[in-house]
Amino acid sequence: MNPNQASSLQCALLLFTLLVSGCTEKKVDSRTKDFALIKKLVPYDVTMEAPMQGDWLFEHKEQGQNFEQYAKSAPVSPNASQKNIYLQPIGIFNEREDKIIHYTAEYLEIFFDLKTIVLPAVSDSIIPGTARRTREEGYEQLLTGYILDSVIAKSIPKDAIVVMGITQKDLYPAEAWNFVFGQARLKKRVGVSSFVRFHEGELSADNFDLCLERFIKTSAHEIGHMFSFKHCTHAVCVMNGSNSLYETDERPNRLCSECLKKLYWNLGFDVKTRMLALQAYFKKHKLTRDYDLQTRDLGL
Repeated sequence: MNPNQASSLQCALLLFTLLVSGCTEKKVDSRTKDFALIKKLVPYDVTMEAPMQGDWLFEHKEQGQNFEQYAKSAPVSPNASQKNIYLQPIGIFNEREDKIIHYTAEYLEIFFDLKTIVLPAVSDSIIPGTARRTREEGYEQLLTGYILDSVIAKSIPKDAIVVMGITQKDLYPAEAWNFVFGQARLKKRVGVSSFVRFHEGELSADNFDLCLERFIKTSAHEIGHMFSFKHCTHAVCVMNGSNSLYETDERPNRLCSECLKKLYWNLGFDVKTRMLALQAYFKKHKLTRDYDLQTRDLGL
């Protein structure tokens, strides 16, 4: 190599170093800005009340999961080839029920800042009699474990990071349980949720908004589990466990600051942009309580 070539190579290396340094510095500055914004939300965290008999934390003595524990857990995380959320309807859905599914997809795309795709529905006849039961009241329930491991896990799209099944039938995780609103695997990227308990009687114009409010909350919760979130015990949060519809209704469609920090660290969205999009969604779908909370958060 002659002196002129050596000099050119040194200049090229210096330029490359400066470019990489500048990009890294810009990325660090952006992350610092967003972490600082999340820190401003800490005063809005609502302390959880002591659990009473029948509450989730009364029955399940969970310790929660802080940011450091989450970061060390090697959580499920999107990558270049697996970066989409898929929803798999299971069963037959009427026009109004189909809207619940697609409005939920719209919400999840904002909540996780990941493209969310609704797959064509499959018949629930694929679930055998050994994974079903009929309660004394006459309604049928489907076994979550079979759906997760023998239906969804066996047909995950190649570009999916997580897949959630959706059914209008009731769910149960084991013989000893009465029901669950949903269930997910922390590492296997699959989950399932039902909205049958989120409306009294037939789904109608009168109870549609309430059903949507409840189901987007449950869907975000279950997909949070699929991104390796454990139940939150830090503050009132959409990631709190729930034993009843009452407990579910008490929780907002909002992550506490600790869980938002975990989600941002994993997915890397623009925090302010996400907040504005959530606010617009809540306004569009007339979800007043969640709109008011998001508007308050944006006031910082």
